Order: sequence, then structure tokens, then C-alpha cells
Amino acid sequence: MRVMVILKATKSSEAGELPSEELLTAMGDFNEELVRAGIMKAGEGLKPSSAAKRVLFRGSDRTVTDGPFAETKELIAGFWLWEVDSMQEAIDWVKRCPNPMPEDSEIEVRPVYEIEDLSPSDPDGNIREQEESLIQSMALQQATVQPYLFFGGCCEEALAFYEQAVGATVTMKMKFSESPDPVPDGKLQSGFEDKIMHASFTVGKMNLMASDGCDERSNFDGFRLALTLPTETAAHSAYDALAEGGSREMPLTKTFWSPCYGMVTDRFGLGWMVMVLGDDC
Repeated sequence: MRVMVILKATKSSEAGELPSEELLTAMGDFNEELVRAGIMKAGEGLKPSSAAKRVLFRGSDRTVTDGPFAETKELIAGFWLWEVDSMQEAIDWVKRCPNPMPEDSEIEVRPVYEIEDLSPSDPDGNIREQEESLIQSMALQQATVQPYLFFGGCCEEALAFYEQAVGATVTMKMKFSESPDPVPDGKLQSGFEDKIMHASFTVGKMNLMASDGCDERSNFDGFRLALTLPTETAAHSAYDALAEGGSREMPLTKTFWSPCYGMVTDRFGLGWMVMVLGDDC
């Protein structure tokens, strides 16, 4: 079951008094416990009601009222969203929470409506279907897409090259021989036992993943990596470094979409589009 754990506001929270370093540390440790236990799904502190607004609904009319609001006991200063087995488990966790305020404070635990609870109002299941569709849409909005590059046996060499050419930072490397699970029989080409099973690296703000794959096959046709740099000097430097041992398909030049743009394929067959945004060329 899911519960919302609501921290009620107090005079100090409504006054905008920030928690002490000691309290922040204690609450951070408590949140770490919740996360490690798989309990905490979300949680935030809220600014005082002086920064808030309320919207009153009266028929088709909407009236907006600026904070602060007087009834402190009815206000909240923060919340968690937890997933627990029972209300008792939630209460047990709340009892372990440090007092989140300098003065006496109160935490309220409220069960969250699940779609099953609404079944009496949804005899045909249309609301459930809509809810499931919305959940899927929200999950996709949080998705990330990262390039995963297969180098057919030269991944380690490629990573070293990108470290030198474009300032890549390798954050993780694992060989097939280091895998916690054995590679299925017949899956790996002979001699690939010490090749890269998986690697992660960054180029600027971009995260990429790489592998040697299970054999020497490697084909980067049909796509390129777009490398955007802040200045002409940086673009030329990266372009020249990537072109070493590779091929220059289009020299860096001014185009209608970029003041400095070119295409190059590096020595590993990976295509790049190098460009500058702005008027730096």
C-alpha cells in the first residue's frame, strides 16, 4: 500500500526558519534508511505559506488568494510518499523519524487511493484503463535514451582514443571474464573472454555505453553522434582529433543552421557531426 506521510507546519516553518545542520544531517540519514529499505518513493520540504497561493472553486468561478494563511495547524511543511505493507509499518517508520521541527511537531499518515478502491465507481473498467495509460505515459516521460556502441573487439582502444580526442571520461569497464554470470556457451567468439562486456563513458554532458559485443561484427551505418561545442577553436580541435586515422566527409564550414559544421568518421567507423551553436565562427 502507498501512504502519504504529511509533516504539519509549525510556527518556525511558517516563519521560514531553516533547519539546523544537525537536523538536516539527521533527516538525511533517516531518508537514506527509507531508500535502502525500498520504502521512500518521493519526498520534499515545502516553503512557508507566505510563498503560496490558494484557488477557491465556486461553481465556474475561480478566486486566487495570496498567502500567508493563518491556520497553521491546517498547513503542511513537507511530505513523503512511501510504499509499505501496512499502516503499522508506516507508523513504525514514523516513530523512528527525528523530530523535524525545533518545537513540538506532528506527522500525519494518510493511505493513498489505489485504482482498486475506485472500482465501485468504475464498473466497466474505463477509469482503470485510463489510469494505467497515464502511468505508462508518465513512465515514458522519465525515460532516457543513450547510444550503445559495439566495437567488435576494439572497445578498449576506442575508449582510450575518445579520452584523448574529445576528453571522454570512462566511468566503468567490465570484461566478459569479470561477469558475475557466466556467458552462455557458444555465445562468445573465441578469444573474446578478455574483451569489454560493458563500459560507460561521458563526453561533455552526454552519457554513452559501449561494448566489444560477442564477436568482430561492428557496423555504425545509419547514424552519427552530434558533438556540439561552444567555440570554433574547440570544434576544429575535436574535428582534427577525430579525423586522425579516419576520414573527413565534410570540412568544418558555415551552414544555414550552424556557423561551423562538419562531418567526420573516426578510425573505428563511428560517424560524428561536429558543430558550433551561435556566432563563434
